[in-house]
Amino acid sequence: MTDGPTYGFDTLQIHAGARPDPATGARQTPIYQSTAYVFRDAEHAAALFNLQEVGYIYSRLTNPTVAVLQERIATLEGGVGAVCCSSGHAAQIMALFPLMQPGCNVVASSRLYGGTVTQFSQTIKRFGWSAKFVDTDDLDAVKAAVDENTRAVFCESVANPGGYITDIEALAAIADGAGVPLIVDNTSATPYLCNPISLGATLVVHSTTKYLTGNGTVTGGCIVDSGKFDWSASDKFPSMSQPEPAYHGLKFHETFGPLAFTFHGIAVGLRDLGMTMNPQAAHYTLMGIETLSLRMERHVQNAKEIAGWLETHDSVDYVTYAGLESSPYHDRVERICPKGAGGLFTVALKGGYEACVKFVENLEIFSHVANLGDARSLVIHSASTTHRQLTPEQQEAAGAGPNVVRISIGIENAADLIADLDQALKKAHR
Repeated sequence: MTDGPTYGFDTLQIHAGARPDPATGARQTPIYQSTAYVFRDAEHAAALFNLQEVGYIYSRLTNPTVAVLQERIATLEGGVGAVCCSSGHAAQIMALFPLMQPGCNVVASSRLYGGTVTQFSQTIKRFGWSAKFVDTDDLDAVKAAVDENTRAVFCESVANPGGYITDIEALAAIADGAGVPLIVDNTSATPYLCNPISLGATLVVHSTTKYLTGNGTVTGGCIVDSGKFDWSASDKFPSMSQPEPAYHGLKFHETFGPLAFTFHGIAVGLRDLGMTMNPQAAHYTLMGIETLSLRMERHVQNAKEIAGWLETHDSVDYVTYAGLESSPYHDRVERICPKGAGGLFTVALKGGYEACVKFVENLEIFSHVANLGDARSLVIHSASTTHRQLTPEQQEAAGAGPNVVRISIGIENAADLIADLDQALKKAHR
């Protein structure tokens, strides 16, 4: 659906990338559960391996079901292409892989999912990469952190766990001035609530496990390429601009233009890192995306009502939901997330750590799980789980202090959720 009329989001989330199966007429995208694909002849095989022709070789690289999902997410995000992979964490490594070399760094927001902070502060050191964590509300600090070895700026559009909204336009201006891409994790907002590419982002990453799938069944990740970055403007990105020995000196940016990053992600990233999404996971995510706008509207509606109720509760110290007028991020909602501030936020309880533990243990409708973005309402005490590996200072910077509980509001009846929260709060403060 790339030619002809311009369709609305609700239409694209159902139809983008998909057509009736030519062999059977099946209207739903089939699960192509195949490892390999038959070549027409030896010349066809050679052309595929030389990147002279687009097609299917081996499902570590390309798969027809996954290809539909890639086109759908890229369309919804306003990108030129996308690469799906096995998880959100895989997507982050895949996004950095073509950009970084030993000695290079990424300037990252201090308000990130705890697992991302650990990945960036610890694991990427094994590649010889490093991360500089800064408060992205302090634009001068961001500018100061960028140096000659910086290869990307990284943030979350709606930060996990606190629901803080990032000024993407301001960060994009800094990244552009430094000649490096801005990578935005849009997991918590989804393309329905936020469009980072229109705000200046170069790359968008997702944990498709969360809101895009929306049913807590499969893991997955995705990197969306805006196609707008000039990879040949400097010598900072040799993987994009210089000859690639494995493809007889082919230069990705020169050869593929706006699709250079996408082709590199498949032809080198998936080929060598092998972080492949399986076709059944792609199928589940495609089905989830068909109702994305409907679900996100309910997530936002419920979250706003419930956060407002929590804010007035005697047992609550504060609520971080950006949709509340009391939030310091409220003025960014209309500009960054015009359809709402999402369904994720934290609540700080009077009584600290012990009250949080009792609260979580006494909830009945809310599920105590290490996930978010489900149709079901979910809860977790971040300091003792998802952010446990962080130092106390890192936990506080990420908005995951010991007195804080992360809440992912689902699409259930809001009154039922409020009643459940109320009874658990009473038990937590006995």
